[in-house]
Amino acid sequence: MSFLFLKEFLKKPMQIASIVPSSGALVRRVASKFDFSVPRTIAEFGPGEGCHSREIVKRMHPASKLLLFELDAQFASHLERQFARDSRVEIINADAQCLPAELSKRNIPHCDYILSGIPFSILEISKKRGLLKKTFESLAPHSTSAFVIYQVTNELRRHATLFPRAESEYCLQNLPPMFITVFYKQGLNGNGNGNGHKAPHAAGRF
Repeated sequence: MSFLFLKEFLKKPMQIASIVPSSGALVRRVASKFDFSVPRTIAEFGPGEGCHSREIVKRMHPASKLLLFELDAQFASHLERQFARDSRVEIINADAQCLPAELSKRNIPHCDYILSGIPFSILEISKKRGLLKKTFESLAPHSTSAFVIYQVTNELRRHATLFPRAESEYCLQNLPPMFITVFYKQGLNGNGNGNGHKAPHAAGRF
């Protein structure tokens, strides 16, 4: 277990939400939801000590860009040191709510993928839905563009009403077990609903 991860969990248990980093099995299953065959712009909310970030960096195209939004200053510093030699990675010590502003500042029109491990279940509803709206609007309008989350509960599906399609599976090889859900910017017909209708509930895969 990472000493830094444990230390930050003990200081901010509601923000970190897990006492151990994600398992290798969870990291690999989350990364399998991305298409890395071409250059992508990817954002990650709450990367912590960087276990998912490292897997993304290992797999992503040489011309891709990874923006890591880490609110915790200790984790942000750790990430800065960890990825100091990779110009594709940028650490942003700010709240995920700043995503649209940070994209605009860098003249980046959209993200192709956004990954999040932040504990949405503890956020108040207005903040939760506000972040979901900003996330949806920040995704590129193409069929594979998606918001990928790993969470202890799957309650976020009730709130992610802007996304026309969602697919979930359960990863038991993690402590605690996690739901992995992919919210797509567009539906199967290539259109986003954007009208507040709930995404259809796909059967979980195990």
